[in-house]
Amino acid sequence: MIIWVNGPFGGGKTTLAAQLHQHLADAITTDPEDIGFLLRKSIGDHPDRQKDFQDYPMWRELVARVCTELDHFAHGGPVITPMTLLRREYADDIFDALHKDGIVVRHLLVHADSDTIRARIEASMEFPDNEELSEKVRAFRRRKLTDYEQAYATWLCERADVIDTTELNPEQVAAQALTLLRLP
Repeated sequence: MIIWVNGPFGGGKTTLAAQLHQHLADAITTDPEDIGFLLRKSIGDHPDRQKDFQDYPMWRELVARVCTELDHFAHGGPVITPMTLLRREYADDIFDALHKDGIVVRHLLVHADSDTIRARIEASMEFPDNEELSEKVRAFRRRKLTDYEQAYATWLCERADVIDTTELNPEQVAAQALTLLRLP
């Protein structure tokens, strides 16, 4: 089983993934962003490079393939995959490929109201020793918030099990996720 943890950038996906990993003894966690970094490094300054690695069909294919292989390795998982997917067609590419491979996908969405997300973004310090890098991360997250809000309004809330994290701490979010997943 793939537990896909979706949500806004800075919304708590990685925190939930870590919490779930602690609760699920046989779990594996994978980060599709690492596949993107590999592609970005490999493609370099090629004239056909994309700004967002999710725009590469090969990224979506590789993510599905890696998740499938990890599911087989873990003898059914779960494989916890925290990654923001805001374009419905990209989610469909990945999830359809997984379904074709016989993999069960549970799509969780960590959601909070916009004010809460903005406050979390502003409070984040991804690089505690480097304010400049931390601000670059915060700026990216701020830019992507409108895209998240649009995706949430048009398709995300219908295609995922939504966990409203506005008033919850990480342990409470994990407890809700485990309940939704019907896992101990």
